[in-house]
Amino acid sequence: MRRLDAVEICAGAGGQALGLELAGFEHALAVELDPNAVLTLQLNRSWKVAHGDAASPAVWNPRDYNGVDLLAGGVPCPPFSVAGKQQGASDERDLFSWAVATTEVVNPRALILENVRGLSTPRFAGYRQRIASELARMGYWSDWRLLHATDFGVPQLRPRYVLVALKMEEAAYFNWPTPTGCAVGIGPLIGDLLLADGWPGAEDWISANRDSIAPTIVGGSKKHGGADLGPTRAKAAWARLGVDGHGLADAPPASHLPRDHRPRLTTEMVSRIQGWLPADESGNPYRWDFHGRKTSCYRQIGNAFPPPVARAIGTAVAAALRHEGRPVRDPEREQSQVHDPVLLALQAVSSSQSLQQLSRRTGLTWYQVEQRIEHLTRDFDLTVDETGHTTRYALRGFRGFLGQADHARHDAFDRNRSSIS
Repeated sequence: MRRLDAVEICAGAGGQALGLELAGFEHALAVELDPNAVLTLQLNRSWKVAHGDAASPAVWNPRDYNGVDLLAGGVPCPPFSVAGKQQGASDERDLFSWAVATTEVVNPRALILENVRGLSTPRFAGYRQRIASELARMGYWSDWRLLHATDFGVPQLRPRYVLVALKMEEAAYFNWPTPTGCAVGIGPLIGDLLLADGWPGAEDWISANRDSIAPTIVGGSKKHGGADLGPTRAKAAWARLGVDGHGLADAPPASHLPRDHRPRLTTEMVSRIQGWLPADESGNPYRWDFHGRKTSCYRQIGNAFPPPVARAIGTAVAAALRHEGRPVRDPEREQSQVHDPVLLALQAVSSSQSLQQLSRRTGLTWYQVEQRIEHLTRDFDLTVDETGHTTRYALRGFRGFLGQADHARHDAFDRNRSSIS
């Protein structure tokens, strides 16, 4: 069976890349900004890797990969995360809309983009609506799904919001992957590593965490200190599991430590919890080595897409591209999900519209329309006409970066590059 080819942007340390490889994709190109992550990719595979800003024409030319089977990426999360202040299209790190615009140039048969849960919230309904409308204009069916790592064998509370888009002829065969559950907790998962140096409390810790699910591994960014297991709430959750989350250890807990010692995790333990699973009876398809010092390795691991989740999505997309089984939908007639009816109403006419008109067009109350407009003004330019007795609104454009040579994103990116990760 022919392997499918893929281009991956913002590839990181290769969590998604490895999962896609196991699903049947061969990387024609991986693009990554972080130099240590680039070396990690090169350490593990002979893929062609481009180092630099994925949106820079000097790093790669999307036209060179026109017609690949898959364009994929884990574009930066801070624009949509609470920790990143949810600046969306105004954040210089936002590449989600740029990736969708690049889809028109690359013209892949399928697109996979993943990000944090925050992108699924009402704050970004207009942002999602614009993406869905753009993909439909390009001839793609698209859908979003919030997937949980625990549903695909990874014992970690890690929800990811995933966009899948396919050409209409492929979309007819696409089904979201069926959850398989999580058969093992973190105790058995990393137990052999905790036992490695003879810590007398290891067996008790393994037993206590036989079914435990880990908090989300937080890789953090270059703007924040060294490697630890996240903010105060995350550290408290780790403490309840008997783990010291204030840093990482260089080695497993030693034999001289007391039974009630609260161990710190090593990067190898964290990588397992992130989905680089240990060997089983059939060998270890998830084996992966990381380049760099402890803090860099931890960031690479913590910011990665768990390979088993990527493998499940990739397998479902690969099956659709190969037209396996019977068609499950009629994408041409399937009604697209409406994320933001107010944005659609503003797009439908060139003239400005009052709250009353928008309410009538959308079926929302005036208050709901006002809420939607408040969110839209953070990602879109709106004209607000307050002359007369009625306030009227018109859509002027999208603020996000789509590849424009004169966009403010370039200066902001160059200015903050040393702290972007």
